[in-house]
Amino acid sequence: MTSKRAQARPRTARGSAGPRIYTRTGDRGETGLIGGRRVPKDHLRVEAYGAVDELNAHLGLVRAQTEDVELAALLDDIQHRLFDLGAELATPAGPAGAAPAIATAEIEQLERSIDRHQTSLPPLREFILPGGTALAAALHVARTVCRRAERRLVTLGREEPVRADLLRYLNRLSDLLFVLARVVNHRAGRSDVIWRKKT
Repeated sequence: MTSKRAQARPRTARGSAGPRIYTRTGDRGETGLIGGRRVPKDHLRVEAYGAVDELNAHLGLVRAQTEDVELAALLDDIQHRLFDLGAELATPAGPAGAAPAIATAEIEQLERSIDRHQTSLPPLREFILPGGTALAAALHVARTVCRRAERRLVTLGREEPVRADLLRYLNRLSDLLFVLARVVNHRAGRSDVIWRKKT
């Protein structure tokens, strides 16, 4: 999995065939954060931005499966914001510049998307299981990875500062992915998969 640091500031080594993707600097189980600090690859901060990177990859897979232009555009914007979020996590000194990439405006944008899409759905009165169409199932997978990324941020926040807006963004994003999974099934004429309680 490519680290957010590597994505934010690519490192290449030159050889006779031109730039190489591998640098060998991580062969001993360490990686560099933005700013130069080196930490173990299982450091809490690396686990946090690695989970965000994994979430971004799942959303890329979802985008590759949909022909819905509106959904693709929404996910495209979210993927860019997740890249920003991961880059901030890879920067122990905090976000550079006057305005952080993830703030109240980005969270409110997710909330507006949730509210808008929920209006097309029947009320939810029972627990549902991940499933339905393949696209909805993929959105549910992304939702669970989002929840894991959120948990990794909570764990990191016990040891090092983590901005509250980053947690709020992931929390709201997981809600949006749940709603989008329902929307995708609804538009395909598929019912939600209702959990059947054992009697």
